[in-house]
Amino acid sequence: MAEKLGFKLQSGNVMPAIGLGTYAPKQGEDEVIKAVKVGVRAGYRHLDCAAIYRNERAVGHAIKELIIEDTITREDIFVTSKLWNTCHRPDLVLSSLKKSLYDLGLTYLDLYLIHWPMGLQEGGEFLPKDEDGTVLFSEVDFVETWKALEDCVDEGLVRDIGLSNFNSQQISQIMEIARIRPSNNQCLPKSKQCVCVHPTCYHCSVHFTPPLQEPTVLEIAQKKGKTPAQVILRFLLQKKICVIPKSVTPSRVTENFQCDRIRD
Repeated sequence: MAEKLGFKLQSGNVMPAIGLGTYAPKQGEDEVIKAVKVGVRAGYRHLDCAAIYRNERAVGHAIKELIIEDTITREDIFVTSKLWNTCHRPDLVLSSLKKSLYDLGLTYLDLYLIHWPMGLQEGGEFLPKDEDGTVLFSEVDFVETWKALEDCVDEGLVRDIGLSNFNSQQISQIMEIARIRPSNNQCLPKSKQCVCVHPTCYHCSVHFTPPLQEPTVLEIAQKKGKTPAQVILRFLLQKKICVIPKSVTPSRVTENFQCDRIRD
C-alpha cells in the first residue's frame, strides 16, 4: 500500500514516498482546499507546499478541517515547504519560515527546502526586476542561507532541511560546510544527483504529454490496466525516488496515489 512506502531522512523521520503537490497557479483557494482534503482522505500523508505557490493558507485550512473531523492528527502528515529566492539573506530565513508556519497553521514543518540555488533581490516582489525588465539577483551565497536553515532546526521549527533544484556541484558545496546534512533534493527527474542526498521528483514527467504517449509506457499501462501516469510514477518509486504528482482533479488525485498497486 502507498501509505506504507517511505524513506528515512537525516532526523530519523520517514518521508512518505508519494506526496501531493499543491502547486495550483490557475486554481482558487476553494479548489486547493478540496484537492488537499480529497488527497488526504484517499491516503496521502505527504503534502508538498511552497511560499511561492501563494496558497499555503488554503492548504492550512484544509489541514485544520481534516484534523477537526478526526481524519488525521498533525503527527500523521508530513508537510514540506520551501524558502523563496528573495529570502536567502540569513536574517530573513527565520521570518520566512514562520510566515509559512502561520499560513499553514502549524508549529513545525517536517521538511524545509531552499527552493532554488539563486537568490533574488530582497524585499518587494517575488520576481524583482529593474525598469528594463531585467531580473535583479541577490549577492547572498546559498552556503550562508543553509547555515540559517540549520538554526531553524535548532529552534525546533523544522525537523529536516534540504534543497530544491540544486545540481550535484552545488549540493557538494553545501555538504562541505554542513553542520546538518541536507535530507533531500527536490528536482526534475533527469537532473544530475549527488548520491549523498535522497531525491524527490516533481512534475515526474506525468504532466508532460510526450512521456504519456511513449509506446512502452502505453503498452505497460494497457497490460496492467493502469493509466500511463500511474506507470511512470510506479517506475520512479521502484527507483527509490519520492514522487509528488500534482492535480486538483479529484479522480486524478486518487488515481495517482494508487500508482503502487501495479503487479510486477
